[in-house]
Amino acid sequence: MHGVVPTDERGQAVRAAMLWADTRAEAELSHYSALAKGTQLRLANPLVPGMAGPLLCWLARHESAAYQEMRWALQPKDWLRWQLTGQAATDPSDASGTLLYDLPKDRWAEDVISALGLKRTLFPEIIPSSSQAGTLTTQAAAELGLPVGLPIATGAADTAAAALGTGLLSPGTLQLTLGTGAQLIQLHAEPGADKSLRTHLYRAADGAHWYSMAAVQNAGLVLDWVRQTLNASWEEMYTSAATIDPGADGLIFLPDMTKERAHQPANHHGGAFLHLRLNHQRAHLLHAALEGVAFGIRQAFEALPGAQESSSIRLAGGGSVHPAWRQMLADILNRDLLLVDPPQRAEQPCWQE
Repeated sequence: MHGVVPTDERGQAVRAAMLWADTRAEAELSHYSALAKGTQLRLANPLVPGMAGPLLCWLARHESAAYQEMRWALQPKDWLRWQLTGQAATDPSDASGTLLYDLPKDRWAEDVISALGLKRTLFPEIIPSSSQAGTLTTQAAAELGLPVGLPIATGAADTAAAALGTGLLSPGTLQLTLGTGAQLIQLHAEPGADKSLRTHLYRAADGAHWYSMAAVQNAGLVLDWVRQTLNASWEEMYTSAATIDPGADGLIFLPDMTKERAHQPANHHGGAFLHLRLNHQRAHLLHAALEGVAFGIRQAFEALPGAQESSSIRLAGGGSVHPAWRQMLADILNRDLLLVDPPQRAEQPCWQE
């Protein structure tokens, strides 16, 4: 989800893909700031440089040859599906994460595309996530060892697909997904944008709902950096949540290794360990890193409209497996966490203490 794969007529990338954590298009956000407030509310999302719209503006300005060579501006999963079918398309859940989509009208925001000076022909047809987008081509079938003509589904954005796969089907339910980033999401029956534009609104994969989201850039991405820098295993990092007392003996970790989303009001000055003393050991640093990320998630939780009304949160994703880490999250969020097990769709509780 997010980013863009600049693709030519033959489905080949004309340059390296530009992904969600890319911040090079920060200056291009000024074009969005100049749009009328009502127009920004129809886009229903904070101005984030890693979305396709700002990245395409940057590409048109700084790499005009690559921009002119483009036939399609595809989301990563749509580029992959093109390799299977030879047909360009996208779905509402991914299109709504481009800053080029009109959420209330459920279509490309033609006026925004025109105001930004982008080529309308770059954007493929939007079809339902559950629909058939094509069939497996002869070339793809030979490479994969599969029958020619297999039907290929359109698919959905990662968070939207994960929500559907973990059984998040009812409006009002709150779910936290932990991975490279972290996402707090809540389903809605109507597309009501956060009027402060601090949190996101996207189309759900089921075609019937929308979901609001407070996203955290600095989650597993940062924990992995700390772990590798300190030459620690994941088990050592997560175990420190239980073996070191809360507060890490005064050690504080600021996890802002990359610029955070709009819900965080502070300017980005980079991450830091604060109040280091001679008595601190590696385990204290690991524990402090977990706490720093957890409080970053708490900040996103407090920013998401309506989230405070939930007494429990469903927990999913690869970063949710260790019980000590889950307990720390439950304590810091002050909410009961229900661990979602995708294969069985069971929910295992972790109560706040």
